[in-house]
Amino acid sequence: MILEKEREKIVETGKRMIDARLTTGTGGNLSIFNRKENLIAIKPSGVPYQSMRAQDVVVLRPDGERVDGVLKPSSETKFHLAIYHARPDVDAILHSHQVHATTIACMGIELPAVHYLLAFSGDKVPLAPYATFGTQALSDNILSVLGNYKACLLENHGLITLGASLDEAFDTAEALELVAQIYIQAKSIGEAKILNSEQMNVVIEKFKTYGKQDSETK
Repeated sequence: MILEKEREKIVETGKRMIDARLTTGTGGNLSIFNRKENLIAIKPSGVPYQSMRAQDVVVLRPDGERVDGVLKPSSETKFHLAIYHARPDVDAILHSHQVHATTIACMGIELPAVHYLLAFSGDKVPLAPYATFGTQALSDNILSVLGNYKACLLENHGLITLGASLDEAFDTAEALELVAQIYIQAKSIGEAKILNSEQMNVVIEKFKTYGKQDSETK
């Protein structure tokens, strides 16, 4: 099976998304770009994560041409392809409808640095203006604000996270859900204190080596 490992990873991560309450039912989508093979594995449209099989995952070329799979690819294929084209550092994309981050998106605001874990994205999580799902307009809106960030809120829609791997994109989604929940709770009490650019730049720099062990560590 073409891109067998990538397709199996999408099935596994989709179930993790459900278990972590990052989405429900068939909501959201995820993909992996194998740049060596120049092929993209992407979730099929409308298939529940719990029943999805590796062979259901669709394989596309970067121009959207189907290479393998009989089901329709995700309705959000346009923005997956656009991000991969614009961001050579990105090999995986996760799109979720997680409650707290989506609540921020429905408020029509960016997620600010209320907690240092926001550094998973950068110094903020930018907000892409609303457009109907699956449209070129939504894809254009995402690229207009994404820059070098590793996450982006979609107004009145949800969140996308990017990574060199699907595990990285998943970890970012989980971290940002916590930050979004903290921000909502802080706002319910009063005005949240926001970390400044200098403070966040220090954290972003430290994140470059966070979790990496010395080569001699076994």
